[in-house]
Amino acid sequence: MLKIGDFSKLSRVSIRMLRHYDEIGLLSPIKVDPDTGYRYYGESQLPIVAKIASLKEMGFGLSAIREIMAYGGDREMLEQQLRVRKAELLELAGQTEYRLRLLDTALERLRKDDEIMKYDVSLKTFPERYAATLRMHLPSYDQEGMLWSVLVSETAPLKLVPDDPCYCCVVFHDKEYREADVDVEAQKTVKGKYPDTEHVKFKTLPEVTVASAVCKGSYDQMNDIMAAVASWVTDNGYEFDGPAFNIYHVSPHETNNPDEFVTEVCYPVKKQ
Repeated sequence: MLKIGDFSKLSRVSIRMLRHYDEIGLLSPIKVDPDTGYRYYGESQLPIVAKIASLKEMGFGLSAIREIMAYGGDREMLEQQLRVRKAELLELAGQTEYRLRLLDTALERLRKDDEIMKYDVSLKTFPERYAATLRMHLPSYDQEGMLWSVLVSETAPLKLVPDDPCYCCVVFHDKEYREADVDVEAQKTVKGKYPDTEHVKFKTLPEVTVASAVCKGSYDQMNDIMAAVASWVTDNGYEFDGPAFNIYHVSPHETNNPDEFVTEVCYPVKKQ
């Protein structure tokens, strides 16, 4: 048997933490002297401490580790817990990557002249146009790809002829920003007439006047673009008049490089 001090040195776990493990029922000494209160551990407990340390390094909390240890050598249960933790870490990695990209964008803007970062907003009118449309509720705004996947697969047999110019848009129908269950509509302008499919409807879109600005590069700039459009609308005596939409001139469909994206942000407007 090993005194708690010797066990602490061999396991590289502090005495304070070993006592905490005992308090929460994670790892208890094999013997406690009733007269002195000295705690003794066995050499066979060193691999157990090593496993606890390994699980902690993976990011498991002590309560989760206690649950895992309670199952002993159940390999299937351990594998399930490890896969769940891996999925959590992958999600966290994605969030971290996104935040790092935002920081890089912010740092890049600080290095540039303010004039370069200004966005040109213009007033333009889109005439009537015929389009394949698909409106769905999606889990979140970044799931737009689901719309295009359905639209493309259902219209493939129709051999659509793109209009010239061909506008591929997504319209945001919600009256407010939503974190989930978002109401969006994909539109692709085409030539000719086609029958509706199960989910895709063909219709003539009405003429619309918009305040628009072009975003060249990643979607991280969208908030700044929207702020520029909002300022232009207020400064020029207009008011918003319908759901906003984005026209994807160069999208992830054409390139995997976000620096090459070209997105036109459009807000329908009318004179006050």
